[in-house]
Amino acid sequence: MSAMLHGCFADTEYFEITAKSGHRYGVWVTTPPGYADSTDPLPLIYVMDGNWAVGLTAPLIVTQEDPYLTIAPYIQVSVGYAGEEAANWARLRNRDLVPPGEPVGAEMVATLAAARDSGAMTQEYVDAYLEELADTHADVFLAFLTNELHPHLCSSKLRVSESGHGLFGYSYGGLFALYSWLRDATPFATFGAGSPGVVNADSQIHTMVETLPTRGVGSVVPQLHVTLNEAELTGPIPIYRGLARNVLAVVEELHGKGWSQDVSTALLHETHVTGLQASFLSYLKKCHAR
Repeated sequence: MSAMLHGCFADTEYFEITAKSGHRYGVWVTTPPGYADSTDPLPLIYVMDGNWAVGLTAPLIVTQEDPYLTIAPYIQVSVGYAGEEAANWARLRNRDLVPPGEPVGAEMVATLAAARDSGAMTQEYVDAYLEELADTHADVFLAFLTNELHPHLCSSKLRVSESGHGLFGYSYGGLFALYSWLRDATPFATFGAGSPGVVNADSQIHTMVETLPTRGVGSVVPQLHVTLNEAELTGPIPIYRGLARNVLAVVEELHGKGWSQDVSTALLHETHVTGLQASFLSYLKKCHAR
């Protein structure tokens, strides 16, 4: 594993790291207000889709000083793609955030075809997008986060606490967060799954929930916070309505297995695109209160 540090913007350092898989990632580390004047170790909150999400989520670190909120201090770690691959983050994320064996449904193919026909995507891009979806490795990416990146950060100059870490993702990142929660991935104590991309009724997520045991009395379980957007539930885009139906079905299945106290939900008045920041704030308020 190799790393290279660069300066970025206020309170954020950027570095690039090559995983054992051979893939190279860009990582933005944002420290909270007052970090330099304190000696307290803090939990890390990992945020997926760093190339897009860092600009929308990292500024919310100031909410730790909001007198109307009770968000506990944390360090944000946004993970994305580096170099020339950064321009292709929107399709490369399919490889890393989607569970292995996840089916590609007809609705996804139809959505991509509509984007091509409208001029929003080229046929070349559609082909590349589907190629990434045909060979997905969320398991490999999760192993990178837990076995490589997290130990690397813990041994760095950062003051990292031993517990209380979180993982947040949105859309396919939310699918990854849900997958990671079902895998009981350590060292995470909380998971935020914003509009998780469970776009198929035969998703691997349903299979994983079916094999999940009934929650035992007194067991300690990481907290999962799931958000959906109003426009996804009732809007005109079929793939988002299907996503919402499937996510609600997953939540219902979890409740049926006695996991209600570990799973919280929120409905946001946003669209699939505008919901990222609101979803992250909802996760912070629910899962990272003082």
